[in-house]
Amino acid sequence: MDEYMTGNRELWNELALIHERSEFYDVEGFKAGKSTLKSIELEEMGDVSGKSLLHLQCHFGLDTLSWARLGAKVTGADFSDKAIALARSLSNEVRIEANFIRSDIYDLPKALDSKFDVVFTSYGILCWLPNLERWTEIIAHFLKPGGIFYMIEIHPLKTVFNDSEDTTELKVTQSYFHTPELLKWEPKGSYADGNARVSHPSYEWTHSLGDVLNALICAGLRIEFLHEFPVVSYPAFPFAEKDKAGW
Repeated sequence: MDEYMTGNRELWNELALIHERSEFYDVEGFKAGKSTLKSIELEEMGDVSGKSLLHLQCHFGLDTLSWARLGAKVTGADFSDKAIALARSLSNEVRIEANFIRSDIYDLPKALDSKFDVVFTSYGILCWLPNLERWTEIIAHFLKPGGIFYMIEIHPLKTVFNDSEDTTELKVTQSYFHTPELLKWEPKGSYADGNARVSHPSYEWTHSLGDVLNALICAGLRIEFLHEFPVVSYPAFPFAEKDKAGW
């Protein structure tokens, strides 16, 4: 397992540098004051002013810092050395106070001794987690009594379909359900830059919606709502079309 997690960290170190330059992330727009948070999470999370917020798998921190602009006291954690270095640099450049920690998510309790009002995570995080039960234990560990965990994620049903660059239709190519075997992909570009050259493979795991909910329940969390939407935040398929709201 260490081999796969190390390989994924090398991949995300590479992607952090690609994404910093991409139009998708629009770092210059963020520096000028643009928020990277989207309408769904803003509406469902509500007012975060004055709340302590832990952002798990924060990549290079744009969403983390966007929550800070809304008044949250933020901490971001990610396993990518390059991403965390970039997040710290951006925090200093835009003069937004934030704490960024480089840690594998499963080792985070060894690196961070705090409790939070909110634990947040978003968009494309589940496939990098080999152990959901341990992940939900980490979430519960960092929540204050009465705190909330909020996740907005790509629906796991998406993973069953072929998303290669030449596909023209929804065609089932893999199982919806979790299997012990991981999936190895040789990336051709990135979701943020399809033309980027990526040299490291990715190692991923599938989890159904039931897997996720049951893992959260087993960690002692109470499910307050589950909302599903007919949109996604990035071009999940080559034939995907952007609507007027940017979804």
